[in-house]
Amino acid sequence: FKQHGKEDVRVRDVLAHRAGVPALDRPLTPAEAADPDTGAAAVAAQAPAWEPGTDHGYHAQTYSWLTGELVRRVTGRTVGAWIAEHIAAPVGADLWVGLPDAEAHRAGLVGPVEPPAAPGGLRTRPKRNVADAYTDPDSLTRRAFGAIHPAPDENDPAYRAAELPASNGVATAEGLSRFYASLIGEVDGGVRLFTPDTMEEARTEASSGADRVLVVPTRFGLGYMLHGVASPLLGPGSFGHPGRGGALGFADPESGIAFGYVTNGQQKGVTADPRAQALVRAVRSSLAG
Repeated sequence: FKQHGKEDVRVRDVLAHRAGVPALDRPLTPAEAADPDTGAAAVAAQAPAWEPGTDHGYHAQTYSWLTGELVRRVTGRTVGAWIAEHIAAPVGADLWVGLPDAEAHRAGLVGPVEPPAAPGGLRTRPKRNVADAYTDPDSLTRRAFGAIHPAPDENDPAYRAAELPASNGVATAEGLSRFYASLIGEVDGGVRLFTPDTMEEARTEASSGADRVLVVPTRFGLGYMLHGVASPLLGPGSFGHPGRGGALGFADPESGIAFGYVTNGQQKGVTADPRAQALVRAVRSSLAG
C-alpha cells in the first residue's frame, strides 16, 4: 500500500475518509470486488486523488477493501466473519456483512438503486450536490460510486454473500438499532461493544467541510458520519451512517436513543432519505414533548 504518495496514510485517515483513494482508475467487476485479495491489491496500487490526510471525500466503495484488509491483517479473519463473531452474536443482532446461505430466505428483494437524479440534466457550472456531480462521467463522484462496474445486482445471492462492508451490509431495523445501542450502553443485561472512551473517539470530528465525493459539506468521526446538514441525525452528539437507497442507523448518547431504519423500497439519494428523516423528526419531537 505504501506507494504513489500513500506512505503516511494512517488508520484514522482511512476511517475518516481522508486516505485519498475513493476511486479506482480501473473499476473492479463484481466478481473481482468480492475477492478480498483483488480488492486490497487494487487500492494498494491506486495513486491518491489528493494528498492523504489533507482533505476528505466519501470512499463509497473502496472503504470495503481498505477496512476489510485492516481487519484481516490484524485478526486473520475476514471482515464478515469477524463481525458475525464479535459484534452480531454478542448483541443478538440480525446483521451481516456477507449474508449466510441459511439466512438468505429472510432477505427481501430490493428495487434497483438508480443513480442519483440531477434536475435539469448536465450542468456546466460548479456541481452543487451529489446528484449533479454524478452526471459527469469523469467526476470523482461518479468514479467513486462506480468503483465496481458494472453495478452489481443487489438481489444476486453471490453479491449478498460477498463481504463488502461499504455497500452490502444486510440487517433488520431491530438488528441495526441493537448494534448502535451496544455502542452507547449495555444490551441484554451486560453486553457493550464500546467503552466510553472509544465512543467519544468514534464521534469526535475528524473530517468536516466540502466533501470531494459527496460535494456537500459532510462531517465524519472515525468510521461514522456525524450529525450535519448532509445527513441530519437526532442531535449534535449523534453518530451513525445513512445507507444508499434509504437506510439509516445511529446512536445518540445524550438521549440514550439508538435508531435503525431499513427499506427494500430503494429510492434515489445518498445521505438524507425523506422517509428516514420523517422518522427522525418524529423521535426528536417525542423527546421534546
